[in-house]
Amino acid sequence: MIATEAEREIVLQGLRQDIAACRICRDAPARGLEHRLPHEPRPVVVLSAKARVLIAGQAPGLRVHGSGRPFDDASGDRLRQWLGTDRESFYNADRFAIVPMGFCFPGYDAKGSDLPPRRECAPLWRQHVLAAMPQVELILTIGQYAQAWHLASAQMPSMTETVAQWRRYLLTNQSPAMLPLPHPSWRNSGWLKRNPWFDAELLPVLQKRVKILVS
Repeated sequence: MIATEAEREIVLQGLRQDIAACRICRDAPARGLEHRLPHEPRPVVVLSAKARVLIAGQAPGLRVHGSGRPFDDASGDRLRQWLGTDRESFYNADRFAIVPMGFCFPGYDAKGSDLPPRRECAPLWRQHVLAAMPQVELILTIGQYAQAWHLASAQMPSMTETVAQWRRYLLTNQSPAMLPLPHPSWRNSGWLKRNPWFDAELLPVLQKRVKILVS
């Protein structure tokens, strides 16, 4: 266990440098060189020695790849609405750590949709990063890839079922607590309309919990 905030920061600074230099998805891809990342990697991650809320998303999109700032897009606007926070607080690393399943933009598929997070990233980095932030009390697992990793066998067969069972993950004595969320993409607007319980029941609890943890 990394006992003090100062000790955590020393470890995290080393991780930041190592992650920034990582090129495994380009130079040693898991499925062979023909599946290498086709562009220069740009890892986007926010590590924190203080934040008690960790946002576990999928992978940066093209806009975030360009800006280097996580959730710097319309999805981020919706996520901040869900959290009940503004941009200044959201980008305060003392309040929120942001650690996607894949640190770099994975590119597009043939239909123009974002590819899944790269396979190399989570096995290489995730356990080290989580172990270096033992102060985290709540992990928001956004989308199926984050839920598969963090919830493991407790994940339901579908994302909708997993999110619908949010109480079983959040209201436990386990630390950190987990709260599954759908991806805040505007493509999921139809899902939100079909599942009004998300706005009515889950979001008020999420916002109350976040307010306590980031104050």
